[in-house]
Amino acid sequence: MAEYTDRIETAIVSGDWTKVFQEASVWSQALARTGRRDPRAAFALNVVHLIRGEFAAAWKIHGEALQEPDDLAKVREWVDALASKHPDQGHSHLVMGLFLAQAGQSEQSVEHYKKAIALAPQSPYPHFFLAQIHQRAARPEMAIKAYREAVKLDPAYAPARTNLGVAYQAQDNLEMAIPQFREVIKLNPDDAVAHANLACALAEQGKQEPALKEYQEALRLNPNDAEVRFALGGIYETRNRMDLAVKEYEAAIQADHDFYPAHTALGWIAFNRGHKHEAMEAFNRALKINTEDASAYFGVGRVYAERGKGSLAMENFTRALKLEKNESKRSSIMSYLYSIGKTWDT
Repeated sequence: MAEYTDRIETAIVSGDWTKVFQEASVWSQALARTGRRDPRAAFALNVVHLIRGEFAAAWKIHGEALQEPDDLAKVREWVDALASKHPDQGHSHLVMGLFLAQAGQSEQSVEHYKKAIALAPQSPYPHFFLAQIHQRAARPEMAIKAYREAVKLDPAYAPARTNLGVAYQAQDNLEMAIPQFREVIKLNPDDAVAHANLACALAEQGKQEPALKEYQEALRLNPNDAEVRFALGGIYETRNRMDLAVKEYEAAIQADHDFYPAHTALGWIAFNRGHKHEAMEAFNRALKINTEDASAYFGVGRVYAERGKGSLAMENFTRALKLEKNESKRSSIMSYLYSIGKTWDT
């Protein structure tokens, strides 16, 4: 296997990630033909997927490289040796950082990302992954600074632009988020996630028509995205197009039967139409999937209240209030309770 590791190491040190992927793929195929396995081949593929921003693919292969203790130890030995042989090469420290971050040692990875930045100052990747550590550690300003640096070094690096936009959006800075999402679409017009991100930001700005078009484009590119179906249903619902909202919520469930928010949304539409039995069934389906769905508990309580079953209604209202984290939604529940003359400390 030394021939494979040697070629992969050479490609890593030179920052030739296409070559890393090619060599790791050939190695993986050779292992599969002989019925053997080596977590280092999977880890090399994982690294390239992360650098490309292919996070689903990276996570899928993560289990083949870093899940079992023996695999973790073998990969650790390899990346340690790589860093020892090439202490002055930034890409070896980048790989070490990626290993540590995925091995439950995120803060320890920071030192290696910083070394990679110092040794490979033209590379956007260590800035990108350092930003992710800051973001997960609730250091948003530091994350934004690092993402901005990654974009500055490589304006065409779409994963950094995407995450920068998401970071701005998390701070309600939509004016800064939206241009990033638009740039990602220019770079990758067929990126369904980019269209969905832009749609979400536009919807938050109250620009429903442009948001609608972006959600529709996202679904053209990926028709089976339950979250986008649900979001589009929400747009239709705010426009009082309940027929179209129901269609999208049902499509979300068809794409992912366990997508409980769509069940809850259908429950509320049925309730508001006076279809109490249908509403109760939808709320209960949601609660079967997620026992902490506050909106579904509130819906069940409303149905019981309509049926004159006060104790059962209050039991579900209490659960809803205890579980609801959104202050606006909590206020709505409390307003309803005040309106029916029921108040208490929660």
